[in-house]
Amino acid sequence: MSVVKSYGWQTLGMRRWTVGGGVIFDSGRILMVQNHRRGGRTDWSTPGGVIDEGETILQGLTREVKEETGLVVQGWSGPVYTVSAEAIDMNWTLGVEVHLAESYSGELHIDDPDGIVRAAEWIRREDIADLLEGQQLWLREPLMGYLNNDVPKSGEYSYRIHGSSASELRVERTQV
Repeated sequence: MSVVKSYGWQTLGMRRWTVGGGVIFDSGRILMVQNHRRGGRTDWSTPGGVIDEGETILQGLTREVKEETGLVVQGWSGPVYTVSAEAIDMNWTLGVEVHLAESYSGELHIDDPDGIVRAAEWIRREDIADLLEGQQLWLREPLMGYLNNDVPKSGEYSYRIHGSSASELRVERTQV
């Protein structure tokens, strides 16, 4: 189990985020959260977030899910897929491990200290594609691949992002 470490160069050079994502099913539905981003735009994702220094991926993921949804996950399996994205023009890289919740308890209640998550909803599996329409490729494609049992053998999705603003991004898949 890897522990996230802080690198002093992050403040001077490329910013790097390590993120945990959680797929949580209940009665054929998947838990999705609505995220409010800069500039007033919103997107939907599975619960999760940036792993704090000193946390393992699963510790940070469990904390993020509780903050964003009120649910306490007792067990995770996976990762079910991973995502890496490199945005040289915007000076960041992103590494994501997505795990499947084996069991959880609690009721939906949002208490996100970052103020990003504003809604959490159980969405029918067949409605996820519509919900993710227009979302960034590095979010939409891996989740849809997982839900459709079409994840690459490696379990990895890699992307290179070109452009420096949300309106001009060009995203290319670099690993199949």
